[in-house]
Amino acid sequence: MTVKTTTIESGNVTILEPKGSLIGGDETDELKKTVKDLLEGGNRKLVIDLGKVTYVNSTALGVLVASHTSYVNRGGKIALCSVNKNIHNIFVTTKLSLLFDVFDSQMEAVASFSK
Repeated sequence: MTVKTTTIESGNVTILEPKGSLIGGDETDELKKTVKDLLEGGNRKLVIDLGKVTYVNSTALGVLVASHTSYVNRGGKIALCSVNKNIHNIFVTTKLSLLFDVFDSQMEAVASFSK
């Protein structure tokens, strides 16, 4: 898996675009490290675009929850977008849809930070 990082200049929103399956190996470690580095670098507005992620397991969900908690504890926010139907169903089943703000597109997710 690769994690592409894009920074939107308006409002200092960073977008992460992981690709592939997040199943608890190197790919999940890479996502965790990238999020940690962004947070330690002062980022407080993060969008994780899951549009190119095909599968997540419990380890990946744990990384997302831990990332969310770290951001909130430092006055930040994480928004998710472009979640496919299967991953959306996992979020609903695990009640994580109540924890995360989930948007249909990057544009909507980025705009949510200015509200």
